[in-house]
Amino acid sequence: MMKQVICSTVFPLLCILLLFLSVEAQTCSPSGKIKGKTPPPGQCNQENDSDCCKDGKWYTTYKCSPPVSSQTKATLTLNSFERDGDGGAPSECDNQYHSDDDPVVALSTGWYDNGKRAKVVDECDSTMGCDSDHDYQPPCPNNIVDASKAVWKALGVPENDWGGMDIYWSDTD
Repeated sequence: MMKQVICSTVFPLLCILLLFLSVEAQTCSPSGKIKGKTPPPGQCNQENDSDCCKDGKWYTTYKCSPPVSSQTKATLTLNSFERDGDGGAPSECDNQYHSDDDPVVALSTGWYDNGKRAKVVDECDSTMGCDSDHDYQPPCPNNIVDASKAVWKALGVPENDWGGMDIYWSDTD
C-alpha cells in the first residue's frame, strides 16, 4: 500500500521538472536496435499523436539515459496512463493504470532506474517496443519525461502546445 501511495503522489516532481538552465554535455550510447513490424489492425493507439512502428524500420534502443545533474536536458511528452490509453500496459511501478487527471510521469529506462525514483509511476521503455505491451509503438528515446495531461495543466502549458517540449530537470533528495 505504501508503494502505491508513494508512486502515485507525483506532484512534488513538478518542482524538479522545469529548471531552465544552460545545458551540459550528456552522453549515452545506443545498446542495440529492434526491427519494427506493422501492428495488427486497431492495435496501435495514436492518442496524443503517438507513433506506430513501421514494418522493417530499425529502431534504436538504450539501456541508459544521459547522466542526471542539476540541469538535465529532456523532452517532456504527453502520455495517457489510463486503460486503453496510448501508454500501453499498466504502470511499471504499481501495475496499475492512472487517470489522466493525476499528475504522473514515466521516465526513459535509464532514468527510471528500476523504480528507484519513487515518485515516478512508470518507465518509458527505451529497450523494447513494437509489441502489444508497448502498444506497437517504437522504443522511447533515452531522454523522455512522459507526463499525464494533469502535469501539462499544472505546468501552465497552453493546451495547443501539449505534446513535446524541451525541459530541464534534476533529482531532489
